[in-house]
Parts: sequence; structure tokens; C-alpha cells
Amino acid sequence: MARVLVVEDDQFVRSALIRHLTDASHTVRSVGTALEALREVAHVRFDVVILDLGLPDLDGSEALKMLRGITDVPVIVATARDDETEIVRLLNAGADDYLTKPFSVEHLSARMAAVLRRARSGAGEGEPSPAIRVGGLTVDPLRRQAELDGTRLDLTRREFDLLAFLARRPGVVVPRKELLAEVWQQSYGDDQTIDVHLSWLRRKLGETAADPRYLHTLRGVGVKLEPPAEAPR
Repeated sequence: MARVLVVEDDQFVRSALIRHLTDASHTVRSVGTALEALREVAHVRFDVVILDLGLPDLDGSEALKMLRGITDVPVIVATARDDETEIVRLLNAGADDYLTKPFSVEHLSARMAAVLRRARSGAGEGEPSPAIRVGGLTVDPLRRQAELDGTRLDLTRREFDLLAFLARRPGVVVPRKELLAEVWQQSYGDDQTIDVHLSWLRRKLGETAADPRYLHTLRGVGVKLEPPAEAPR
């Protein structure tokens, strides 16, 4: 069971979502505007937010950015916008997943289950691992913090999970299928999801795909994290 916030201004769609989620034993609250959603997450702890983009008071993508400013609650975006550029923009803005309208309740349930598994896995249970150091990069799973050359990195939950997973295997090429299974907890998916998060992570590490320092992509194989090579003397 999860605490779910539904942000949807279409009363028909909203009612259908509430009915489905309630039947699945989730606790549901719902609002019809972005500002109401911001007030809700500021006062109530949710496990997941289902966010429609076509809101009457504020574009959903802007609402997503504002949500990310006050909470790291997983957000599944529901959108009729299915072009690749828009999807990349939403993932870069902090969406954990997205659904293209119209979608079935079964599809929603599967996406919710995957997002909740990732969030709970990220929270972790038992004794946390000690801090990991790879070159000038330090990843602390206990505090869920990362630093590069002594400067703290501002990472989203998913970026941290991806970085920590790779940092535990320095120099090892991790197949994309394994990243999807272990970081995203999906048995299948689009490589674009990985590419978007790698791109954003690279920017925060001060590197690019064309000029990598820590993150190296082997085309058709996978990704590895290793310390930068020392400059020749």
C-alpha cells in the first residue's frame, strides 16, 4: 500500500484513477491544480505523485521543477505529449517515469510498482555501505551524498543511485540491461532513460561524453566508472 497524490484536472480521469488506486488498497489524495499539489506535498508525505501536465494554472513541467525544489518524492508524469524531445526534457526536469495518455490501469500499476521498488530499495535496509572513493569522487551511501574534489554534488535520487551502483564496481563495464535491472528495477526499457541520466550526471561531474573523465560508455556494451588517468609527466 502506498500514499498517492493524483494531480489531474480532468474530473473523469481523476475519478477513474482514484477508484482504481483505492481498489488496489492505496491511500489516495487528489487535487486539480499545480499550486494545490505543491501545498499538499509541503504538508503530507507521499510515496508517489501522479502528475498530469495539462493543468489549468501552471504547465505541468514547471510544476515538476517546483516539486523537485521541495521534495524528492517519486513522480510519474502522465502526458499526451509523446515526442522524444519532450520526454527527455521531463526526465531532465526530475520525472522518475512517464506514461503517455491514454494508458491502461494495468500499465499504471506496473509503472507505480517499479517506481516504488526503486524508491524503497534506494532507502535501503540494514547496515549501509561505507563511503566509496574513486579518484577525487566520494560516494557516501549512508548519507546519500557525493562529493567531487571536496565539493558536494547536487544529485537527484536516481542520479545518486546510478553513480553509487557504478562506483561500487570501479573499472567494471556494466551492461545497460544490468543498469535497468538494478538501478531502475526494470527487466526491459529504453536505452534513452539511461542516456538521459548519464548525460545529466556527466554535466554535474564536469565532463561530456566526448571528453569523459569518470564515466565511460562503451558503445553496444555498457558503462563504466573509473578514476581519471593521470596526466603524463
